[in-house]
Amino acid sequence: MEDHSGVTVIRNADWIVGWDPASGSHRFLRGQDVAFAGDRILQVGGRHDGPAAREIDGTGRLVAPGLVNIHSHPLSEPLNKGFLDELGSPGLYQSSLYEFMALFGPDDEGRIACTEVALAELMLSGVTTLVDLSVPYDGWLRLLSRSGLRAVAAPMYRSARWFTRNGHVTEYEWDAAAGEAAMAAALEVVDRAEADPSGRLSGMIAPAQIDTCTPELIRASHAEAARRGRKMQIHAAQSVVEFHEITRRHGRTPVEWLDELGVLDATTIIGHGIFLNDHPWLHWPQADDLARLAASGAAVAHCPTVFQRRGIALRSFGRYLRAGVALGIGTDTYPHNMLEEMRHALINSRLMSGDVFDLRTSDVFDAATIGGAAILGRDDIGRLAPGAKADLLVADVTHPAMRPVRDPLRSLVYVAAERAVTDVFIDGRQVVTAGRVAAFDLPDALERLEAAQRRAETAFADRDHAGRSHLAASPLSYGIADA
Repeated sequence: MEDHSGVTVIRNADWIVGWDPASGSHRFLRGQDVAFAGDRILQVGGRHDGPAAREIDGTGRLVAPGLVNIHSHPLSEPLNKGFLDELGSPGLYQSSLYEFMALFGPDDEGRIACTEVALAELMLSGVTTLVDLSVPYDGWLRLLSRSGLRAVAAPMYRSARWFTRNGHVTEYEWDAAAGEAAMAAALEVVDRAEADPSGRLSGMIAPAQIDTCTPELIRASHAEAARRGRKMQIHAAQSVVEFHEITRRHGRTPVEWLDELGVLDATTIIGHGIFLNDHPWLHWPQADDLARLAASGAAVAHCPTVFQRRGIALRSFGRYLRAGVALGIGTDTYPHNMLEEMRHALINSRLMSGDVFDLRTSDVFDAATIGGAAILGRDDIGRLAPGAKADLLVADVTHPAMRPVRDPLRSLVYVAAERAVTDVFIDGRQVVTAGRVAAFDLPDALERLEAAQRRAETAFADRDHAGRSHLAASPLSYGIADA
């Protein structure tokens, strides 16, 4: 490993996405240096003339701030590849949440493999800060610490589980006391994360979903987040099923009900926030959710990929931004590829608005860097500036998918994505070198994940309300011919 106590200089980088404090925005620099020592950036731009323990040739390279991912589920999502890609419940408004996701999941060994694969994918796509929304399990915090990521552990808990007996009615099994006990256990996990010796772990309060938590649990969660000076994240306005459930129970939209509870403010991050009252799938003209959301200061974690597979999209990212809603980017599903999520955010926003100017690359890059950082209450990540954390990604602008290079960020986001990312540094330590993750043996983790998926397939029929096999529920693209 490099001498972490000395100075590292990336010399003569072709492109740098540096921070301009005068304009309060990113800007491009050409043919200049980036220097860092320990966990802090020393210099961005110009030539570093001081001593250096390590010099890296920046010729043919883009140096950019590491990406800030505010919503992810490494615990389970990698297992779903090939199963949920084209699967939803026609009777539950296209969502796969209520009928299938709980039935096709990893066992204890599979959770470790899922997490290792997802964390590796995240770093390979330039992520340096991650909010991990997982149900706590043994070894979770050790994996986050070992990864090298700047990780926010958000242990999820709830008062009820959802299920369906028939594929068109969602039911809830409530146990308020169990929810309160789960919250207490989650807070202990947050305490352990905050005490991690790496100094890179922190915590977030995470009541899982608006429709599975009692009002008391949501209020208690928000109060605890405020007391600790931390954020609360909750899935809300994420499905038509949920929207109808909340309006049926309370006569309020999900956004209105959170506001009525007194928890819709700058402490709160809403996971997804798609189904506002004016979404065309709904018809609830009595509310003005977008204006309420913007006025509240609450943020939205936008994860386009998982929804676009089901024909669902935010309407639209550009509209929310112009309304003044704080927006960050997340990777709710496989692949945990932040650059692809950014691409999908751009394209979907234009599709939903019908306007090529609805959203620009700079808007999405800001959301994935300084926007996510601000939502997490930090100004020392998501930017390359002296004194900021030494969290950065390096991409190869000579990669065929990057060329010709007129605008390196557009080439990276629209075309090359993770294929061009070569190196990633977090706290000044190199966690990805020449496209290889230091913390995990990715081929081995994928082998273990493959085995876990076979076990999940075997268990599926016993869990399914209709007794279907995994192949009946989610057929392969083509049938397998007899030998």
